[in-house]
Amino acid sequence: MKTIIQIILGVVAVVLAYLLYDSLMEPIRFKKAVEYRKDLVVQRLKDIRELQVAYKDNYGRYSGGFDTLINFYKYDSLKIVKQVGSWDDSIAVAKKLVYTDTIRVAVKDTLFKNIAGFNIDSLAFVPIVHEPFELRAISYFSISKVVIPLFEAGVHNDVFLRGLDRQLIVNLNDDDKNKNKYPGVKVGSVTQPNNNAGNWE
Repeated sequence: MKTIIQIILGVVAVVLAYLLYDSLMEPIRFKKAVEYRKDLVVQRLKDIRELQVAYKDNYGRYSGGFDTLINFYKYDSLKIVKQVGSWDDSIAVAKKLVYTDTIRVAVKDTLFKNIAGFNIDSLAFVPIVHEPFELRAISYFSISKVVIPLFEAGVHNDVFLRGLDRQLIVNLNDDDKNKNKYPGVKVGSVTQPNNNAGNWE
């Protein structure tokens, strides 16, 4: 009987030790998972920003919808100004051998072509959880009545961290709010010009 009690106590001790270890490791695992997911989200938001900037260069405004951005990438083109000769060469300039020429190049042949496995159809979706990013675009009027196009794309912690420890996500949200930070990852702003900066920068 004494042996059985010792075995049971030994098993209980092992289980308690494991539970203690697991509880200590959970915040560490959570932090690593957050960093991994955030890196993926940041890269996707950088891609969105790059495509938005190209879209604005073409149309003078940002897009408020992913369908428009994706169609722009697939079917539209960019103006490329090509210079022939050098303006520093006075003889060539005098002979009118120096000039600029504007050509159009397909967007898909210009942007992201060196990114292995890039898939434009995934642009709108948050990695891992496959939920759509929030995307907005507006025309902002400055104090001097100048129209400034703005856009914002982002994802809340609750979305891109879905499936991780819920209480730790709540704690992270509270921490961000206490620091007056957006509880998530975003690029750009529709409340004031910020040069399309990401909140990770």
